Amino acid sequence: MAASTYFLLVAFLALVTSHAIASDPSPLQDFCVADKDSPVKVNGFVCKDPMAVNADDFFKAAKLDQPRDTSKSKVGSNVTLINVMQLLGLNTLGISLARIDYAPLGQNPPHTHPRATEILTVLEGTLYVGFVTSNQADRSNKLFAKVLNKGDVFVFPQGLIHFQFNPVHDKPAVALAALSSQNPGAITIANAVFGSKPPISDDVLAKAFQVQKGTIDWLQAQFWENNHY
Repeated sequence: MAASTYFLLVAFLALVTSHAIASDPSPLQDFCVADKDSPVKVNGFVCKDPMAVNADDFFKAAKLDQPRDTSKSKVGSNVTLINVMQLLGLNTLGISLARIDYAPLGQNPPHTHPRATEILTVLEGTLYVGFVTSNQADRSNKLFAKVLNKGDVFVFPQGLIHFQFNPVHDKPAVALAALSSQNPGAITIANAVFGSKPPISDDVLAKAFQVQKGTIDWLQAQFWENNHY
């Protein structure tokens, strides 16, 4: 086989393989309700016996039409996530849902979803939202941001840092988000960097953020709460 033909074949296989593992596994049957009690560990969850499946496996009384309490959140938001952990019938279906409530001037701080793209719809109020690109060839990270009003939609690409902020002083906001994974995960940037256990060395962080170690020590001493209840 000519070297050029071999190279093209390898490149094609790499492309196909990378596409195949870029999202949740495709279902090979009508459904695969998660069996959380199974001792078998796989990438996801083992299927429950189909003969034991019932309608409740695909249902959750989440009451997503009702406001959530944001008063206990230091960042002024409350994320109610419905993923495979709460709704077992989502297993292998590659989708989940979240309601996000924002207090006046509240935010869903910069974070990423390592396994999902997110599409967000504003149900009430106004939001300033955006995401930042990965490192570009010119060493920049471009911000894409918009102000959204009721009924507006915005997409956050998988894995990229993004945020939402309610800029209004006297009115709350509500959004509904759909995510392209049964278990999208969330990495809140400040929490992960300054609130890890055990903490990242302040020598490392001081050099990374170009600040004094005392600043890092102060940040690591704060209580970094999770707004995903």
